[in-house]
Amino acid sequence: ACCTINDIIAITRYTPTMMSCNRAIHVVALLGLLYSTRTVSSFTVTIQQAQPPTSTTSTSSSTALFETQFANKVTDLFLNAPKPTQYDVMIKLTFPGALNYDQLESRIRRITGVKGFTPENTLLATSLCCDELARTMEKDLVKVYGNNFHLGGLAGFPFAGSTGFGAMAAHIPDDGSVLLVYGPHVGVSTSGGIGKVERRGIALLDSCCGSAIAASNYVQGITDGGATINTKIQQFTDFQQGAVQELLLPHGKRLADAQDRMRELPFCLFDSQDLLMREIVQKGAGKVKNNIALLGGIQINTAPEASDYFLPLRFDFMNNKGEVLEDMLDQLTF
Repeated sequence: ACCTINDIIAITRYTPTMMSCNRAIHVVALLGLLYSTRTVSSFTVTIQQAQPPTSTTSTSSSTALFETQFANKVTDLFLNAPKPTQYDVMIKLTFPGALNYDQLESRIRRITGVKGFTPENTLLATSLCCDELARTMEKDLVKVYGNNFHLGGLAGFPFAGSTGFGAMAAHIPDDGSVLLVYGPHVGVSTSGGIGKVERRGIALLDSCCGSAIAASNYVQGITDGGATINTKIQQFTDFQQGAVQELLLPHGKRLADAQDRMRELPFCLFDSQDLLMREIVQKGAGKVKNNIALLGGIQINTAPEASDYFLPLRFDFMNNKGEVLEDMLDQLTF
């Protein structure tokens, strides 16, 4: 679904006394499931601009006129609404539950807003890959919450660790909270190839995530018996990549048995990152001034002119004791 029940409520509450309009609104709200969240927001504005007369002396003719105007606005809105492309459909079939960034941002704001998170009292922190393709999501969230504290490195692993988390916690506004977003990323090309993506100004398809694929090749070399474990992780010239490889190694058999290795790869990476992130949060939660919204998942990067996506896999509301007060994932993904 591309809109939430709250979106539908926001739509229907504008004409509670007009049965015929109410029926029309419910129909359009259901049609909204086929369109983007941005369309639903536009639709709400349309209704606000075309509310029926509220006076008790309103005549049936004025009501009929409103219904006609309303129907015309609704028709124009949905005829002009952006339709999902075959590319969008392919991504959602490959990664069921993925949300485009517009949907993700609006739902995060709504769900965390109920918990007291506002742009003024919330610090954004992310642990995402160094790849420039991972910046789009950060930029969208920065527009809402302001500056971003970077915790991530290659493949999205939280290489800033407990020290970085402690520094981040000190930057949270007084009596404020933190929205922490983390996870690996994967490219999907317009032809449907997973682990490859078109990049602006580059003619050939490029790997995405390059660090993850290199680590996968390293692990495959070991599981296939053609390579030995690299014990030189301490070499600082490529320390992060060495760590990514070792942290992926426990998933060697899982990757070897996967029907589609490239599709399984980001899920393996997420599981390792999730383990690390939860340990870091547990150790450092006491330094957070109020609460933590912990959002983990997989970034799905697409061709330059297409919408990127995010597949949420964890969305926890936590206190500063590291206790999960509520699992909010279902609210984000239903």
